Amino acid sequence: MSVSTAASAQTICAPLPVLGRDVTVPLVTGGEVTYAALDYAASAPALQRVWDDVAAYAPYYGSVHRGAGYLSQLSTDLFENARTTVAEFLDCRADDQLIFTRSTTDSLNLLAAALPADCQVFVFETEHHASLLPWQDARVTYLNAPRTPRQAVETLERALADRDPYGPALVCVTGASNVTGELWPVRELAAAAHAHGARIVLDAAQLAPHHPVSVRDLDVDWVAFSGHKLYAPFGSGVLAGRADWLQAADPYLAGGGASRRVTRREDGGVDVEWHESAARHEAGSPNVIGAYSIASACKALTEAGFEALVARERYLIEKVRAGLAEVPEVRVLSLFGDDAPRVGVISFVVEGWNSSHFAAALSAEYGIGVRDGLFCAHPLVRTLLGSDPQTQGECGAPEAAPGEKSLNAIRVSFGAGTPDEHVERFVNAVRELVTVGAKWRYRTEDGRCVPAV
Repeated sequence: MSVSTAASAQTICAPLPVLGRDVTVPLVTGGEVTYAALDYAASAPALQRVWDDVAAYAPYYGSVHRGAGYLSQLSTDLFENARTTVAEFLDCRADDQLIFTRSTTDSLNLLAAALPADCQVFVFETEHHASLLPWQDARVTYLNAPRTPRQAVETLERALADRDPYGPALVCVTGASNVTGELWPVRELAAAAHAHGARIVLDAAQLAPHHPVSVRDLDVDWVAFSGHKLYAPFGSGVLAGRADWLQAADPYLAGGGASRRVTRREDGGVDVEWHESAARHEAGSPNVIGAYSIASACKALTEAGFEALVARERYLIEKVRAGLAEVPEVRVLSLFGDDAPRVGVISFVVEGWNSSHFAAALSAEYGIGVRDGLFCAHPLVRTLLGSDPQTQGECGAPEAAPGEKSLNAIRVSFGAGTPDEHVERFVNAVRELVTVGAKWRYRTEDGRCVPAV
């Protein structure tokens, strides 16, 4: 990115205000520093706008779909309006169903529970565990990690061509990798799935906070994401898409709200008539604040404008990648290569350092929060790391399994609320740790690397 483009990106879109932007943390070497939250891929900080909206509503909180009182009616309207707002944010089709869940993991497990009998599922080994593991009760085909977007499409096409063409099939794919940040060819994968009579679900947990997601344009059958990655707290998520499989399945949870009518039978049992709407899979008192916070975040991102948000994030990505490229000891992990489009998620290893040790030093000595480990994507990270051992040094990762070498990586991630100073501090800290070394001694405690005291 040129200097003029970078300046333009800064002018177009300043960081969005987020909670915690002024929090200071102590340094092990003395003093305090403003915390640099660079672990957005795990949980992004809540937008100030979202928090203010929730705080304004909180005194009016009431039961949803249950009461005749004013606050109950207000909360019900708020909950259902949130459903409409999120559906518009995702550009859902008119007959799509949007279900509020607890997270992406919950959404995909819900869909797994709604699969038709004898459904075949196709999933790349590169997926986050949330989209890799829910399909255990189905006939699952795990696809090897592709090394180009074109290879991903070709791999899927070959697998689908070999399947039983008469049974139902589902493809599950990420929109953006939670390890490398690379964008996947979702539209092309959806076309391949549909050409072979399969459906496709998009894990948009890492995509939706960074890029617009249109169910129509991508032509996916379902999309799932989490509120806590979309700058919305409170443990909420979304599954949106085709209604037929969801309506034909037994409720994900059985209980109040999912049932339309319950009667006793003469033999002593009960007969249940379940709702066909989204309520069928939303049993119990819903998380109205969670749903409202997601809707608030959707509005905030839409109003800020994704074009400006994407432009500024590209500027930050280039700043981080250029800084890491200047340190020969750093190896950035990638499936599709340096030129692949990506979101603000970058994983790397440092020669001579165990990744847990490096991440601990970033935190303790520079006030920078990153992630280390395998990022709930163990097969992918092991593929990217190969058999390269991690240097243990004074402070190592948790014990490896028998026959395995200790493998882990460092992940830095950022987004709409990240100021320039945070990424600049990170790049300078990496360079200083590699060239000068840590200023403190560290030890392993309960599987984590911590400063020695």
